[in-house]
Amino acid sequence: MLFFPAKPILTAAAVIPAIVLLVKIYKADKLDKEPLALLIALVFWGAVSTTLAVFTERLGTGILDALWPEDSLLYRVLMYFVVVGLSEEGFKYLLLKRHTWYTPAFNCQFDGVVYATAVSLGFALWENIGYVAMYGMGTALVRAVTAVPGHACFGVFMGAFYGMAKRYSNYGYEVQSKRCRHLAVLLPTVLHGIYDFIATSESRFSEWVFLLFVIVLFFITSRMVKNLSREDRYIR
Repeated sequence: MLFFPAKPILTAAAVIPAIVLLVKIYKADKLDKEPLALLIALVFWGAVSTTLAVFTERLGTGILDALWPEDSLLYRVLMYFVVVGLSEEGFKYLLLKRHTWYTPAFNCQFDGVVYATAVSLGFALWENIGYVAMYGMGTALVRAVTAVPGHACFGVFMGAFYGMAKRYSNYGYEVQSKRCRHLAVLLPTVLHGIYDFIATSESRFSEWVFLLFVIVLFFITSRMVKNLSREDRYIR
């Protein structure tokens, strides 16, 4: 009987961290605020990317299980960098590009950060609701300071290069634009893989290594947001 009254609290605990981070990124957009309807739609598409990633992750896990022992180094590298990292960041990027690349609102370089973060936090929000529903408030508190901001950081890295790619494309530099689009997927995938690899490691100092990695990642990302916001420019 206690579970049902607690549901709204658990849901709020899963959702609020993502909303707070999205608001912070939105406020950092100084030149031309993005339409709220577009951002809400991107959060939705981020949630959709969670469902899409589940299928590729199940397929990839089945293939890895058939080929290597679960505790082998190769299995873990392929699992966290390819099956999980590339699946999740790849689907985020595909839905991001499909729903923002040609929108007239994409007229500033920092817009790429706002859009990519909205998609990433939509992913984190939906994923978090599932974890919290299964494991409760303790999981909500841990993920509020690790997984949700982690997805936001991946989104900032993706958005930084995505916005740059849009600027190059608008100026007719397609080779540079394509290179930035590749980096918009590659860097978040690598960071995501490192995050999961360390988080699931059972070595003696893994918790301290994970804490250090998260602190450095958050610090670099916060500096990136400040610099990208300050140096934002119109790209049309």
